Amino acid sequence: MLAGASLSTPFTRLFGIRHPIVSAPMGRAAPPELVAAVTNAGGLGGLGLTWDSPQRIVELVTKTRQLTNDGPFLANFVLEWDQHERLDAALSAGARIVSFFWGDPARYIDRAKAAGAMVIHGVGTPDEARRAVELGVDAIVAQGNEAGGHVWSRVSTMVLVPLVVDAAGGAPVLAAGGIADGRGLAAALVLGASGAWIGTRFLASPEAAYHADYKQRLVEAAATDTVESVLFDGGWPNAPGRALRNRTVQLWEDAGRPKSGSRPGEGDEIGRTPEGNVVRRYAIASKLSGGTGSIDDFVIWAGQSVGLVHDIRPASEIVTDVVREASEILARSAT
Repeated sequence: MLAGASLSTPFTRLFGIRHPIVSAPMGRAAPPELVAAVTNAGGLGGLGLTWDSPQRIVELVTKTRQLTNDGPFLANFVLEWDQHERLDAALSAGARIVSFFWGDPARYIDRAKAAGAMVIHGVGTPDEARRAVELGVDAIVAQGNEAGGHVWSRVSTMVLVPLVVDAAGGAPVLAAGGIADGRGLAAALVLGASGAWIGTRFLASPEAAYHADYKQRLVEAAATDTVESVLFDGGWPNAPGRALRNRTVQLWEDAGRPKSGSRPGEGDEIGRTPEGNVVRRYAIASKLSGGTGSIDDFVIWAGQSVGLVHDIRPASEIVTDVVREASEILARSAT
């Protein structure tokens, strides 16, 4: 074992972190506590702010800054919707790394740069990577199709990463999709990536805000239990996403996969958020800690790497264990 192992890459040096690991900004599932745990362990925590009000964004960024002692973390925005007001709120609250996904970042980069922020953009093709670099982004996330949640690319991580690395013109590239341990990080680095963007593994941590029932499903699931579809579209229509097969998925499949508007149980109340708001079947919102309802009715976002998740572990341990394992693998391969 390599005590105190670390891996220096162009990404870690550029962003001032010790370990080439970023926790994916998974909306309400990744609260400031999870973000801070990853950052404080030497990685880069990701805070998802796509659906929050500007006032709430200020609160979240401020809390994250406090928990990290102003350490680095990123604020993420999905570009399916206009994000100028939310971006301004995050920047005004002190976010100094922003990331974009699912759209064209051209309208946002200058604003972020003017505030002194670094910019990361998620892509699914080498052409997108090439354009993002031309626009001035500082780093690229190459998200393969095996990733959990909403997926942009049609090809696998192992194919996409070297293609994006070749197209990125020297800008650091993070590999996303299918990575949950040190073997995945080591493979990403060998493919030319400068780090890993990890989501599903961090959901199985005490700091993640999903309900204990959700986390238990992750621990029990096999890689083949995930399904990519546009089924869970309440709040985000026509966006492909990968989730675990459960009762809601089975109902839909048994009915012949009907289109939105004619699916079984459509509109049914399946539970409540911790604040008491109704969640309806086929919504993009899953069951949070403090929420009610059966996890079998909610979406259970997860990538194929769920097959590598066997326990619920503190986020800081996930960071250190992944880096230690990757360091050992790379050291052996160098001898």
